[in-house]
Amino acid sequence: MVAQSRSMVQSSGLSSLPRPVTPPPPPRPNLFLITFRCGVSGVALAAMVGTLLSVVHPQDLSLKNTAVQAIAPEAPSPTLPPERPLTSLQQQIQQLVTRQPNLTAGLYFFNLDSGASLNVGGDEVFPAASTIKFPILVAFFKAVDEGRVRLHERLTMRPDLIAPEAGTLQYQKPNSQYSALEVAELMITISDNTATNMIIDRLEGTAALNQQFQEWGLENTVIHNLLPDMKGTNTTSPRDLATLMLKIGQGEILSPRSRDRLLDIMRRTVTNTLLPAGLGKGATIAHKTGDIGIVVGDAGMVDMPNGQRYVAAMMVKRPYNDPRGSELIRQVSRMVYQAFEKLSPAQL
Repeated sequence: MVAQSRSMVQSSGLSSLPRPVTPPPPPRPNLFLITFRCGVSGVALAAMVGTLLSVVHPQDLSLKNTAVQAIAPEAPSPTLPPERPLTSLQQQIQQLVTRQPNLTAGLYFFNLDSGASLNVGGDEVFPAASTIKFPILVAFFKAVDEGRVRLHERLTMRPDLIAPEAGTLQYQKPNSQYSALEVAELMITISDNTATNMIIDRLEGTAALNQQFQEWGLENTVIHNLLPDMKGTNTTSPRDLATLMLKIGQGEILSPRSRDRLLDIMRRTVTNTLLPAGLGKGATIAHKTGDIGIVVGDAGMVDMPNGQRYVAAMMVKRPYNDPRGSELIRQVSRMVYQAFEKLSPAQL
């Protein structure tokens, strides 16, 4: 059978067909040459794109940096500890106030490190007196941050803005001009009423300021009249003032540069007979006082030598110019400072 099959193959002529030829393997690619060519092409393409961008929109070359800045997360505000009322001290202060006939006091203190707090009538509404100049100063630096006001621009002391009672501008020639920063400093350091009216006017008036105060959560802080407001129509509360100072200390509302300027100005307040009188050696305070006879007050932020920081605000309604109002603020300031000073490290 095998022989027969071979015979059949030979007879059919299949044995005469040529054998298939296997092609030689392709040459190996030159990897160096390929890499070199890709690199040259990439450089050429990048150069073309860069040239096109520089011709069409040269400023677009900075898009990369702009995009990075846009997506960069903002630094979060430091987390505050929960409020922890010092009940025993609150009771002592309440008793101290009660023993003073014809005096109505409100106060709010908050320690940023421990959360220790005191609130005795802190949400009550009081005539603001010159403490209203503190939120006005915040609004001033907010306008600077937003480019609506320039520190070096000249403000004119119009006759309708000149005010008596406090400050030195009232004695200067009407229509004199001063830099905006100088006017803002006078408003705080020597509580100049004319300077205050000039700043209010530059910030588009009382209505615009009141709207900002509401946006900042200051429910009781309202300007009804220009200074001097001897009848006490402008209002605030101790908690409003302390809360605003807390926001500033935590880096809210203002840029770091404007915050630093504001605190520097408030540390140069000339009148230091109220809250500062109760502080221990080495403590510093950025604050603003107020006194219109029927009410006296002070609000600010205290830095203690041991590193603690707290906000403080106290106001006292009183018979006209009754010195007990000022003395009560000094006493309470001393009591609170000493209590915070005794807090153990575990409480900080």
